[in-house]
Amino acid sequence: MTPKIDSHGHVFTKVSTEFPREVSELIPIDHEEPVEKLLIEMERNQVDQAVLVQTGGVDIASHAYLLHCLKSYPKYFLGIGLIPQHIADVSRHMDKLAGNSAIVGFRLSSLGGPRDPFAQIDIRKFKTFPIWEHAAEKDYVLWLYLRAIDAQLIPYLLEEFPQVRVVINHLGICPGRGKFSVDQDGRPQVETPAYNPAFHTTHRLARYENVMIHLSGQYAFSKEDYPYQDLAGWHRSLLEIYGIEKLMWATDFPWIFKNPGYDKMSRIIDELLPDLSEYEYNQIGGGNAQKFLRFPACHD
Repeated sequence: MTPKIDSHGHVFTKVSTEFPREVSELIPIDHEEPVEKLLIEMERNQVDQAVLVQTGGVDIASHAYLLHCLKSYPKYFLGIGLIPQHIADVSRHMDKLAGNSAIVGFRLSSLGGPRDPFAQIDIRKFKTFPIWEHAAEKDYVLWLYLRAIDAQLIPYLLEEFPQVRVVINHLGICPGRGKFSVDQDGRPQVETPAYNPAFHTTHRLARYENVMIHLSGQYAFSKEDYPYQDLAGWHRSLLEIYGIEKLMWATDFPWIFKNPGYDKMSRIIDELLPDLSEYEYNQIGGGNAQKFLRFPACHD
């Protein structure tokens, strides 16, 4: 049976000596969204496994809670870590987090290349080139939620590193400067035009065999309440462009817990792509994530 896998979410605790983390508007000092809360929602909604993405700090110490969760529930979760922008030995940082843990990759919010799209490109001068190079060497996944200014640089790295598994986050949207905010429900919001700007950038990456894309984050981009029908066309376009085998469903827990709720987000693909066959639904809902991210065999 194909597992149902929530391929992108976050968990964190209140700041403590045992589990330090950075504090922000999105995750205040006394705010916590523990892994046990996610596990309850997963069980209620027949979700078998999930990807936990680090939030609240990029240094090794800030990953303590993520590493604790992965160690405590090894059959349920894989992890995605973060990397400091200015670090002398990036390979050591990556290996220290991934070694003896279920961290399988790292999330990037920028590529560190030239801002001018007409500039001469030398990818070895990109700040993140050593990250891509080491990911290729160690078979780490790269999780991309890039700024708009970086989107046009992705193909250069994909051409150089076709062996690196890449997951494009949140419908392929790359937020522009000043377009990010936090709404009254404590959720990230990203101002985007009705015409999806990703059509010109991340959607063109479908031709690369090593690229997958998330169907997630709808709440952050939609101008409507659940089920975000104003984004149905975006989903149909992604299905047409990427195909069934390269799409992965995710809830982006915990930002969706209060509004619209984990149960509704577990059914979002039914709402926005209602004509899928059972096989197609199962692939987007977990089969693709299981194969691409190499999840362990499901728990009993």
